[in-house]
Amino acid sequence: MKINRVDHIGIACDKPLEEAAKFYTDVLGLKCTGQEVVQEQGVATVFVPCGEVLLELLVDITPNHDGPIGKYIAKNGPGIQHLALNVDDCASALVELDGKGVKLIDKTPRGGAGNMWIGFLHPKAAGLLLEICSPK
Repeated sequence: MKINRVDHIGIACDKPLEEAAKFYTDVLGLKCTGQEVVQEQGVATVFVPCGEVLLELLVDITPNHDGPIGKYIAKNGPGIQHLALNVDDCASALVELDGKGVKLIDKTPRGGAGNMWIGFLHPKAAGLLLEICSPK
């Protein structure tokens, strides 16, 4: 597995996406790109390029706020929810990690925002929620 770079930092937001993004645009002067909804994960997201790394703002859109982001916020409050590493091939990276005995949330990739394949490692494996991602 070749890790190319830190791809993005996922930030769980407890405000509507447009309101959460205003801090990054109006205060920090950054631009937002790639706003989309990922129904399978119950989130609306927008990317904020910041140098070589993207900040991914995540908002729960499930009716009872019981999707992964809603549950995270209920337990931990808003803030950094995950770190994503870009690899050449998400599927083979997950197979390799599984073969090394790494505890995984996803043994096979699923579709994510930004037209990426994603897979998550369990926080107990790396000390934080770590995402492996590669382009579709």
